[in-house]
Amino acid sequence: MSAEAAVVKLDGELTMRTVAASYGRALPQGDCVLDLGGVSEVDSSALALLLSWLRRARASGVKLELRALPAPLLALARLYGVDALLPIAA
Repeated sequence: MSAEAAVVKLDGELTMRTVAASYGRALPQGDCVLDLGGVSEVDSSALALLLSWLRRARASGVKLELRALPAPLLALARLYGVDALLPIAA
């Protein structure tokens, strides 16, 4: 990830009740880091949202990394067998 990558901080709930409004959210142009450190609650819809954003980023030729994933989100990714698809920043 380049030093110029934009950081987008997500906070609050990422659940079925809240993610619909985020699907069309415009991410910054170029490389981006999604910081999920402020996310308080997740369900499988949060995972679907992240995978959707990853597909959009790859289709646009930009890198998207995830930072500070909540443990329940990582557990869901492992449960569904998609954890290897998540570009988790060190």
